[in-house]
Amino acid sequence: MIIKAVKFRKDGFYSQPFAFGGEEGMDKFDKSVRYRGTLQNYLIDTGDEVILVDTGLPAGTPEEAPDENSLAYTGKDISTYMEALADLGYKPEQVTRILLTHKHSDHSGELKSFPNAKIYVNEEEVSADELQGLDNIVPVSFTDGAYYNFPASQKIVDGIYLIKAKGHTNGNSIVIVENDGLFYMLHGDITYVDEALYENKLSVVFDDLAEARVTLDRVREFVSMHPTVYCGTHTPQGYENLEGKKIIDLNNPPETIPAGEIIFKTATGKYVCSICGYVYDPAEHDGVAFEDLPDDWRCPRCKQPKEKFTKA
Repeated sequence: MIIKAVKFRKDGFYSQPFAFGGEEGMDKFDKSVRYRGTLQNYLIDTGDEVILVDTGLPAGTPEEAPDENSLAYTGKDISTYMEALADLGYKPEQVTRILLTHKHSDHSGELKSFPNAKIYVNEEEVSADELQGLDNIVPVSFTDGAYYNFPASQKIVDGIYLIKAKGHTNGNSIVIVENDGLFYMLHGDITYVDEALYENKLSVVFDDLAEARVTLDRVREFVSMHPTVYCGTHTPQGYENLEGKKIIDLNNPPETIPAGEIIFKTATGKYVCSICGYVYDPAEHDGVAFEDLPDDWRCPRCKQPKEKFTKA
């Protein structure tokens, strides 16, 4: 079995208030502290099947234009998700299954490009706007009982499990792959950066804060009991852990590598939701500038407030 990272953005960042501030509040953390950010999803080649864990941003999603006040920046395009998949040597028709961690568009953006694959998704997520119009969805009700300390799981094939992990979204899931004595935890946004896992902090992005805490507690318990390679979506630590087979040791966090210098860009007037990828384009809203929207305006897709948007 081979696990690969499908890399499509680099050189981003996540501020400490964004990555750590879910329970204590963003004002308790230093916004000048920025952790390295990227975007990648994962591919599992079993030898018999090609299985994707999430499917990137939709092609054409604009890059953000960060400034010194930006809470998060997903980074510069390396390529589109589909180009990144092709660069790994795979074609869409080879993909047999897709395991979706959750609905947000940086995870579900190219589902439509795999009409022949079965899309496995928590049954609580199937009504999401991002998943409409797809007739190859397999709702998962987690009928295979507990997986170690996680109460609800679904075996996909030998050695690959979808784990119910509510919190970040109400239908959030984790994928765990057992291979050569290691447990590979392929997750969406349990944490945005590994520092949050070590420091036991929740991000500011959640549908259910109490359940997000329960899930993070279970994740930390699991990695303390089993040799686990922790593979996230939003940090280069995800693919660095994968490629180096680095096992999480909560008692010995690795040294943090600071994010690089911010490169400021000319803004287009568009804004991108850092949570779900929704693009606010004034041209599609009677010319109303984002800055002129009411303070209580929220993302029409994921209902996050204006502060979660970044200039594009």
